[in-house]
Amino acid sequence: MRVRSDLFVSAIVRRVFSTGGFAAVAKKGVEEAGAIFVRQRFRDGTETLYGPAPQSLMIEEDRDSRMFEVRLERADAAAIDEIVARERKWDPDLWVVELEIDAIGDLLPMATA
Repeated sequence: MRVRSDLFVSAIVRRVFSTGGFAAVAKKGVEEAGAIFVRQRFRDGTETLYGPAPQSLMIEEDRDSRMFEVRLERADAAAIDEIVARERKWDPDLWVVELEIDAIGDLLPMATA
């Protein structure tokens, strides 16, 4: 069974704060099953955008898990804004979480190709 979006986002925010980073929910989506996008902001002004991984990248036992993939790496904020705006047109119920943390580490489960 998949963890609700609001609980997953809450866990991310708490984990980031516990490591001394900063996290904020920029756009709140559907609590039960909204897609989650994560913007990681770096000190040099660039950002990395993580989004839900396509089902085709998941192995069978991970089908009910939330898995992420890098959508855009170390880009300027305008490019990230454009992608998020495009995604929001297709899915107005998505979540956007912004993080100021040096390394994602094991914070987000990443899909492997």
